[in-house]
Amino acid sequence: MSGDTKTEKTGALPASRAAAGGDPDGDAPDGYGTLYVVGIGPGLPEEMTDRARRVIETADCVIASNLYQAFLRDDGTLPPEEAQADSEQELVRSSMGKQVELAREAFERVRDGQDVAHVSGGDPNVYGKSDLLFTMAEAEEATDVPIEIVPGVTAALGGAATLGAPLSNDFCTISLSDKWRGWAEIEEKLRAAAVAEFVVVLYNCWRDYERAIAVLREERHDDVPVAIVNDAGRGDAGRNVDGETYTLTTLGEATEHDEEVGGMGTSILVGTHETEVWENDYRDYLVTPRGGRDVDDF
Repeated sequence: MSGDTKTEKTGALPASRAAAGGDPDGDAPDGYGTLYVVGIGPGLPEEMTDRARRVIETADCVIASNLYQAFLRDDGTLPPEEAQADSEQELVRSSMGKQVELAREAFERVRDGQDVAHVSGGDPNVYGKSDLLFTMAEAEEATDVPIEIVPGVTAALGGAATLGAPLSNDFCTISLSDKWRGWAEIEEKLRAAAVAEFVVVLYNCWRDYERAIAVLREERHDDVPVAIVNDAGRGDAGRNVDGETYTLTTLGEATEHDEEVGGMGTSILVGTHETEVWENDYRDYLVTPRGGRDVDDF
């Protein structure tokens, strides 16, 4: 692009956010609803934003997996299962193999005037459903459909809160899923993050986590702290039979904890040379200082 040319675009918040304090410019066509991609964080009532709850409660149609439906019923965001038939709100079950069909259905519902809440665990933009819906909107020529993303707490942040303050300096998340990205690309990202001294949070850890740890060990000392977190923020309500758990170990010993690495609910946090185990009278925490600061600086 020429240095003499500068293109700027500004955007106002859509009308559907006016109730939440947004700018009412950018109205959708008359008679349209809105497609909300809603992040519910871990799914528990106290871990979900008020806006996410309001959007789900008032949507004409909610698309959610069985697990997320159960979470949302626990606090009354969705009506009890036995009362669903009497509700004016329609509930559609989401499953991994039907996302394309569900996206098409959501577009048509919005065009018919319905507000649709498409539920995503964690945050929709962190390995969630938001990119699929934009990709589908392009493929289906559905650029007329209003789309809004409602953020939620992702596992990296939920796990960090459980652990203390491990993300207080620069950090990154890396997915180990090779469904769309080859292992060579994943390894390149792991190595770059390790060399750059990012705290690294690994997602999809059931996919070659030992291989990922081996790459990080090539660039980082074996004694840096590591935390293996299951069902961050979900307490006793997660997939793990023991509920939310965490294990503190080191990079050199991380692969000795296979029993703690479960399915999709597992994330692994790998610290830097600055990350330390800090303890008070109650338990151990992980802390990564922002650097260059002490109490007198405040």
